[in-house]
Amino acid sequence: MTATDRSLELITTAAQAAADKLAHDVIAYDVSDVLSITDAFLLASAPNDRQVKSIVDEIEERLLKELGAKPVRREGDRESRWILLDYVDIVVHVQHSEERVFYALERLWKDCPEIELSEDARATRGKAEEHVKLQAAQEEAAEAAGEWR
Repeated sequence: MTATDRSLELITTAAQAAADKLAHDVIAYDVSDVLSITDAFLLASAPNDRQVKSIVDEIEERLLKELGAKPVRREGDRESRWILLDYVDIVVHVQHSEERVFYALERLWKDCPEIELSEDARATRGKAEEHVKLQAAQEEAAEAAGEWR
């Protein structure tokens, strides 16, 4: 069994929305062969809580406006570290970068087929790693200048 056309439409629209809001490492998996509760997962991350919420809001808005889809459940709003949107056909996970590394959902679903996404969404791959390196370099420079405490 593979993800339905509707699931793929939801996934690609959600992935583009995430990419448009500068999400990091957007990836989607067809989990229909291993889970009976949903067809696909979309994973995305951001370096801060505010951006996590912004990405989620854009995904929700775009899926409603373009495809008439509303989530049946939204979890994780309080802390905005990991927000889950359940559309039944798909589940969207938008995580703070630290949670993304810690929980490593990609490892759980690595045996599932990856869903082809737009060039914009694919271009987000490796952005989290770039962000971490840039942040480390900035902290190192600040420390060297005697500004880090």
